[in-house]
Amino acid sequence: MTVPTTPPTLAVALIVKNEEIHLKACLETVADWVDEIVIMDSGSTDSTEAIARSFTDKFIVNEEWPGFGKQRQLAQQHITSDYVLWLDADERVTPELKQDVLNAVKANKSNTVHKVNRLSTAFGKKIKHSGWSPDWVLRLYKTNKTQYNDALVHESVIVPTSLKIEFLNGRLLHYTYDELHQYTKKTSHYMKAWADQREGKKKTSLSSAISHAFFRFFKMYILKRGFLDGRHGLILAILSANTVFTRYIDLWLREYVKKQKKH
Repeated sequence: MTVPTTPPTLAVALIVKNEEIHLKACLETVADWVDEIVIMDSGSTDSTEAIARSFTDKFIVNEEWPGFGKQRQLAQQHITSDYVLWLDADERVTPELKQDVLNAVKANKSNTVHKVNRLSTAFGKKIKHSGWSPDWVLRLYKTNKTQYNDALVHESVIVPTSLKIEFLNGRLLHYTYDELHQYTKKTSHYMKAWADQREGKKKTSLSSAISHAFFRFFKMYILKRGFLDGRHGLILAILSANTVFTRYIDLWLREYVKKQKKH
C-alpha cells in the first residue's frame, strides 16, 4: 500500500519597521495561497503591527537590532513550513510569479534554491536599465537547507556547494521610492551599517572615495546604460555616486578622528 505524501508547505517571511505605507498591499499578493506568514518587526511606531496582525498571528518583535542578516535568521526560527519565500514590504508578487513559486514548491526538488527577477520602480518610473534590471535575488528555499548570512547590510542567502540555483520566470515588483526623502532615509541607514561593518578592517582615503563615486556613476549611467532610463537614469546615477562617496568618506573620517584623539 502506497502511503500518500504530504505536500510541502510554504511560508512568506518579512522583516519590517514602520511599513504601514506598503505592508498591506504586499501581503494581499500572497495571503490567499501560502500556508504561513511570519513577520519580524524591529520596533515600529506606526500601524505596521495592526496591519500585520490582520494577516497573521506570527508577528514577533525584536528591537535589539543585530543587523539585516541576523534579523532574518531570527525570523526564520519562527517558520514551521518546508519552504520560505522572503519578501520586503515594498515588493509585490505578480500572478505569474505566484504560479512559478507554487510549481517550484510542488516539484520539491532536493538541494535546489530559487532566484526571482525584480522589476523596480523609482520615483514613479520603472527602471529597466542602470544596473537595476535584471535584478536576480535568491528568495525561495527549503528552511532546513540554508539561511541568510550574518551581514549587517546587503545580506544574502548562503548557498553551499551542495545546492543548485534555479531561476523563476515571473517578476517580483519592487516599489522603492516615491519621494527623495525616502531614498535619503533608507540609504543613510545602509551607509552607516556599511561603514560599521568595515571600520577597523578596511582602509580608505579622500581620493579613494572620489574615484569609487566616479566609477559608480560611470558604471550605472554608461556601462549599464542608465541613459536609456532618461532623466531618472541620470538622477539615480548621481544619487548612487553620492551614496558611494558618503560611505567611503564616513569610513575615512572615522579613522581620521581616531588618529587625532591619540595625539
